[in-house]
Amino acid sequence: MIRGRGDPLLLTAKQKIKTNKIDMSDNNNTTVTSSGIGFFGLLGVLFIGLKLTGVITWSWVWVLSPIWGILLVKLFFLALLGVVIFIGSRKLDK
Repeated sequence: MIRGRGDPLLLTAKQKIKTNKIDMSDNNNTTVTSSGIGFFGLLGVLFIGLKLTGVITWSWVWVLSPIWGILLVKLFFLALLGVVIFIGSRKLDK
């Protein structure tokens, strides 16, 4: 089967980029991020696999520590942000 000139399957790379730009212009207020599993998530999966196969005999608290480690890192940065905002608001009051 020979495809016609207007067939979407035969778009050139430039046309595809233009199409994507046009499609994305409708969503000006949305942000798409894709971060994947990350270091701590991968470490958590590794530790869980090692624990379930009997390679390590650690307590489950330590096996799951990368998962709650993520929460601790986020809480640290949230607290740091709070301190910066607090100090900034005190400077504005003076």
